[in-house]
Amino acid sequence: MSSDSLPPLPESRIVLGCGGISVDFLAAVAAYPKPDDKIRSTSLKVQGGGNAGNAMTCAARLGLNPRIISKIADDSQGRSILEELEADGVNTSFLVVSKDGNSPFTYIIVDSQTKTRTCIHTPGYPPTVVHDLSQSSLLSALDGVRIVYSDGRLPEVALVVAQEACHKNIPILVDAERKREGLDDLLKLASYVVCSANFPQSFTKLRANGIGTINGRLFVGTVEKIPPPELVDTTGAGDAFIGAVLYAICADMPPEKMLPFAAQVAAASCRALGARTGIPHRSDPRLAPFLD
Repeated sequence: MSSDSLPPLPESRIVLGCGGISVDFLAAVAAYPKPDDKIRSTSLKVQGGGNAGNAMTCAARLGLNPRIISKIADDSQGRSILEELEADGVNTSFLVVSKDGNSPFTYIIVDSQTKTRTCIHTPGYPPTVVHDLSQSSLLSALDGVRIVYSDGRLPEVALVVAQEACHKNIPILVDAERKREGLDDLLKLASYVVCSANFPQSFTKLRANGIGTINGRLFVGTVEKIPPPELVDTTGAGDAFIGAVLYAICADMPPEKMLPFAAQVAAASCRALGARTGIPHRSDPRLAPFLD
């Protein structure tokens, strides 16, 4: 699609993400190794990752103006994370850069036989704490924001951001991939929750743990079917889905249009190695039916 044929961008399109960013070391293998095996990779890729980093990258490629709150170290990996986000149009002004320590990174083994990926994550150091985000930075980060997104990976900071967003009547989207520390508190403030396949069944457990009754509407959409020869890597598919949901919310898409659109974006990301390689841009012809 040419830029001239695209519909106008959403009028309010600044989004704020709070959560994980990292460097991903992806190795594709013919089959997952057995203990003590020695095998060779069939392909290798090093690129940015992390739930929030991927979702904000997707949002940027779809035409939004994303900002991100997270933390890296002033090391080679941190600099590559920063450069990649900025190259995609993500505002990194609110990233905290530690002079010492290490930036987060993840080893990912992509099994070409079973079409699965196994992740081994090393958190960044020093860890993110509330004092990393000053009140003035928080207010600047929220200025003009249409919606706030949290992947739940920085629970203390995410809660502070969510509380201030609620105070400003800014809606909040929470990624409920799995039960995490502090997720209960975030869910109390959430306007939207994107769940994994198993998470809705765990609501009863959350209720038993004291979250109370959850009120809202549950939207269920069909997935995009990918022919087996085209399926390369599912890393970051959920993050791409969320990036598309953020766009859809900004564009005031109804749920019956939002969910197939997000599934199409996520499916596109599964057709290449790595979380970000296959994320489509707004001009991708596959998205045209959803943007009209």
